[in-house]
Amino acid sequence: MKPQTERLTEFVGWAGVLCILLAYGLLSFEVVESSSVAYHSLNLLGGAGIIVDAVADKNYQPAVLNVAWIGIALFSIIKISS
Repeated sequence: MKPQTERLTEFVGWAGVLCILLAYGLLSFEVVESSSVAYHSLNLLGGAGIIVDAVADKNYQPAVLNVAWIGIALFSIIKISS
C-alpha cells in the first residue's frame, strides 16, 4: 500500500474510533438517548471507519465485528425512523 493511502486509511480508522467513543460518552453523560438517530449514526460512521482501516491492514476480525455493529445501527435507525 502506498504511504499516502495508508495514512488516509489510518485517519479514517481513527475517526471511526472517535465516533464510537463520542457516541458512548454522549450516551453515558445523558446528552443523547439510546433511541436517538444521532447516537446510532455515530456508531454507524464509527464502524465504517474501522472497517476501512481493518480491511486495508488485512485485519479481518475488527472488520467482521464492525459489519455487525453497522447492521445493528442501521436496524435501529430504520426502526426509529419508521
